[in-house]
Amino acid sequence: MILVTGATGTVGGEVVAQLHAAGVATRAVTRSPAEARLPDAVEVAGADLSQPHTLEPVLRGVDAVFLVWPFTSVEDAPAALDAFAQHTRRLVYLSSAGGQRPEPEGMFHADMECLVEKSDLDWTFLRPSGFASNTLMWADQIRRAGVVRWPFGNAARSLIHERDIAAVVVRALTEDGHVGAKHVLTGPELITQAEQVRAIGEAIGRPTRWEEIPPEAIRDALVSSFGNASFVDHALATWAGFVDEPEMVTSTVEDITGVPPRPFREWAADHADEFR
Repeated sequence: MILVTGATGTVGGEVVAQLHAAGVATRAVTRSPAEARLPDAVEVAGADLSQPHTLEPVLRGVDAVFLVWPFTSVEDAPAALDAFAQHTRRLVYLSSAGGQRPEPEGMFHADMECLVEKSDLDWTFLRPSGFASNTLMWADQIRRAGVVRWPFGNAARSLIHERDIAAVVVRALTEDGHVGAKHVLTGPELITQAEQVRAIGEAIGRPTRWEEIPPEAIRDALVSSFGNASFVDHALATWAGFVDEPEMVTSTVEDITGVPPRPFREWAADHADEFR
């Protein structure tokens, strides 16, 4: 039995789908089970990572946990990790590549990794590059006018499809040889943010273009959205860095799954309706 947190999210939902397709017993955890849209055969359970006492019932009989930490601080993480360790040894944590290296101390993924390493769990860290799905933050602008007003149009990213992240998650949860690994996962190519917008336009069959604006123009809105100014400043600095030093490209997805990762244009085609 594998417990999947964040089971209704972009990556977690895909992990549930792939585990189910592989015939692996799966328990999907969400704060709102009644609203979950998951395969009928998947067990759906309610729990909240910010209230670790709610984890006890859903952890019974679990052999491994896939952890998506949904907060930008780790205040409640030690208690959650203790709850996991009382029921299982195996944990796969969805971390972040943090640019060209792990995130600096004080950023929540780095702090989570430190806590997990100090725990009694047999862990694997997955450090993906930018999620292709993060470009959905431009969806309203594209639907309204076909113009994305955003900073750092020349920032070159190796964006990764959520299906490719999930495919590695499934291997790390169900195969031997991943304990103690820190896998850096990326898409197969570099594509600038301005090129991403054009690729989305091709997918929806409508011209789209990039309009460069200063980072200060979006900072307040991002802080309001994420609720963490340090997190936003780190993200803006990371994007700025990709202008002169593009994001890394690794072969890890293919090395682990045997299948090359999907290019961004394939992701854009898969999600075209969300931009129309």
